[in-house]
Amino acid sequence: MRYPHIDHHGAKDGVTGSCHKLRMNASTSLLIDCGLFQGSDASIPDDPGADRLSIEFPLDTIKALVATHVHIDHIGRIPYLLAAGFDGPILCSEPSAKLLPIVLEDAFKLGFSRDRAKIEKYIQLVEQRIIALPYKQWFTLTDTDELLARIRLQRAGHILGSAYVEIDLAYPQTGESKRVVFSGDLGAPHAPFLMPPESPERADILVLESTYGDCLHEDRSNRRHRLEAVIEQALEDHGTVIIPAFSIGRTQELLYELEEIIDAKLNSASALVGASSLAKKAAAPNADEPNWPELPIILDSPLASRFTEAYRSLKAFWNEEARERIQSGRRPLAFEQLITIDSHGDHQRIVKHLAQTARPAIVIAGGGMCSGGRILNYLKAMLGDKRHNVLFVGYQAQGTPGHAIQTYGPKGGYVDLDGERIDIRAGITSIGGYSAHADQKGLVAFVTGMQQWPTEIRVVHGEDKARRALAGQLREHMSTKNRQYTSLPDVYL
Repeated sequence: MRYPHIDHHGAKDGVTGSCHKLRMNASTSLLIDCGLFQGSDASIPDDPGADRLSIEFPLDTIKALVATHVHIDHIGRIPYLLAAGFDGPILCSEPSAKLLPIVLEDAFKLGFSRDRAKIEKYIQLVEQRIIALPYKQWFTLTDTDELLARIRLQRAGHILGSAYVEIDLAYPQTGESKRVVFSGDLGAPHAPFLMPPESPERADILVLESTYGDCLHEDRSNRRHRLEAVIEQALEDHGTVIIPAFSIGRTQELLYELEEIIDAKLNSASALVGASSLAKKAAAPNADEPNWPELPIILDSPLASRFTEAYRSLKAFWNEEARERIQSGRRPLAFEQLITIDSHGDHQRIVKHLAQTARPAIVIAGGGMCSGGRILNYLKAMLGDKRHNVLFVGYQAQGTPGHAIQTYGPKGGYVDLDGERIDIRAGITSIGGYSAHADQKGLVAFVTGMQQWPTEIRVVHGEDKARRALAGQLREHMSTKNRQYTSLPDVYL
């Protein structure tokens, strides 16, 4: 076998379950991510009744695991990896080191045990394994006569702590060297909290995500105005705007922009104070219009609440705009209108209250693809009522209830939730500009922005249509802008 060699154990033919094994030589391997399969990816094609939780590859050569970020489709199989006998370190960025135990605690509860003593023992084990790496600094994995391997994390702009991985390999006995780059998930520009990713200087082999490889996002810089307009239209129905959101990343971005809208509304109201009574009357809002400063923003997800608290403690990693907002006295993740629901009893009461009353509210609840979590109770109680609205701001994988609602809801269809068929009468809206992933343009720019293009690109982490579209764009773009000192890369699906 020629080294380096890459084995894909997830996200090769789909979007979820990211897991890639980089064989650096016969005795030394590195695992990049170990994620959970979701939606239609979760079943084995030849055996639909079987799950894909087991670790089906040998662990004897794996020296370390690199977690590019803490979304469940990138780290959700870590409990199974540890149970299978992996005893190496878990390498991640400094913010991810704080967030990772929270995610893995939840994954352990769902997959193994809810016994508190067992959970605490497991989390202690995880925390002992974590090595937090600063961005932009090289870390030596191994240094022998046969192999020198170093890794470096760079900001990926996807969620707080996300990284793409640069791996430098040198083979002293042959004089060969290779740089392998794993993109992880790359973010889009104009994200709250985050600095956008910058292309690596070079790569010999690039493993590139393609979640939105066939799409161009809506203009993300104006998404707050679209969010405001969609919510105001929905609230005219005197119902609840239900937003299924992933606990980490999307939830905090939504809170950030909802606080921004409310602050603007408060400033607008203050500007009327000095106006004449006639001007006030002319400018006063209609009684039927939503009163944003008094509109409850309900965060109903204990896990999302823990992540939001962790985000607040990681201000040093926020971008400049977000830090300036804090310095001006604003509280983008802890504003007055924000109501956090923790206990299950309070959750049940708020679902019943909102379903039976006409008081407008915004609810952000997990999980993001409507496959589980508290969002299911809101959907079962409200999807059949046209007063309410569901707002999707994130990717809905095929095979998930979220994808079914997004696809069939506007057609007056139905969805099956916990074995119950629910007719969809609520309004269904999607805002694509909230994707945390780079679109086709951003992915192509990540590659072509390198000073030295890869000789090999492996397109992964996407549905077949997205992977093929991105591969085609890469080939076309690079053939028209080919640099004289490099040959065109081989692009593999």
